[in-house]
Amino acid sequence: MTEAEITRTISETFEGVQTTADSGNTFFFYASERRFPFATLVTDDSNDVASDLERPGVFRLNIGVKRATYKDLFGPQPTFAKDGGIIGTGYDYTALDKLMPHPVCAPMSWLCILSPNVKTFEKDVLPLLREAYEQDVAKHSKREARDR
Repeated sequence: MTEAEITRTISETFEGVQTTADSGNTFFFYASERRFPFATLVTDDSNDVASDLERPGVFRLNIGVKRATYKDLFGPQPTFAKDGGIIGTGYDYTALDKLMPHPVCAPMSWLCILSPNVKTFEKDVLPLLREAYEQDVAKHSKREARDR
């Protein structure tokens, strides 16, 4: 799948999704308050070089999931790298079409996949995006109820 196809699918599948694009990267939010994205699509190495996103056609879709989901997929969340850099999880962060912990944000239950194909996206990634979206909707609803 391309970045455009993934962006379109997320925007059309989940109600109330807002996007912000910056330097070729796309951030997905529920509603307009845009506090923290539930998913991001990055296309360059400006934030980290772990995935070697400078390769032609390679991008990384990052998804924030529940702690339990992260643990079921990869085991306990690692701790942040002391220098704020890449976390040594044993995964090859340059591998294409493979779910793996996020190279920097795994301690916050973020995972990622580089350039997923259609089958992987539909079978494995879309349910995780749904979870991340629903988690964001729930946070938004709690804030909204509290602010009334």
